[in-house]
Amino acid sequence: MAGRGIAWAVALFATLLAFAGLGMSGHMAAHMGAVAVAAPMIAATMPRPGRVAAGAPLGWAMAEFVVVWGWHAPALRMVADMQVAVALLEQAMFLALGVALWRSALARPAAGAAALLLTSMHMTLLGALIGLADRPLYAMMAMHPAPGLDALTDQQLGGVVMLLIGGASYCLGGLWLLGMILRHPETGMKVAA
Repeated sequence: MAGRGIAWAVALFATLLAFAGLGMSGHMAAHMGAVAVAAPMIAATMPRPGRVAAGAPLGWAMAEFVVVWGWHAPALRMVADMQVAVALLEQAMFLALGVALWRSALARPAAGAAALLLTSMHMTLLGALIGLADRPLYAMMAMHPAPGLDALTDQQLGGVVMLLIGGASYCLGGLWLLGMILRHPETGMKVAA
């Protein structure tokens, strides 16, 4: 149970980081702490659900895609940046969907590998779009960049955080599941142990 406590501590730390005044780069570190670090840790410490109870990994991946990209639309981002309750809701949604996706992927390794690799791609793409933008995309973040950085540099660093941590976590998880299936083909058809 110590692992579960550590996982929840990481989730709490990630949430506190979102409110630490560290600009876009801190914002992204908080989100990646929830979806790419705490979520797989929490999922790994929970009892394994059955295949039906876990849901379809690709369904959870699509839900996470919609939620992650939706919260990064400038208008919705502005609302979250101006209201603490909305920012907490955003972080909670990221964590909940992350846990659901990772639990489902562990329960259904073949579909889970595909879902995690797909999620890796969209996390990398969104991080690249944010990081390569030639102007600040988010007004509130631009007004409050991380200490020592201008708004665009802070946003670029935030994009890099997203594509490196988010992309890497989901890619490595997908490759780990794929490797498990290749070593033990029967695993792809059963609940992961």
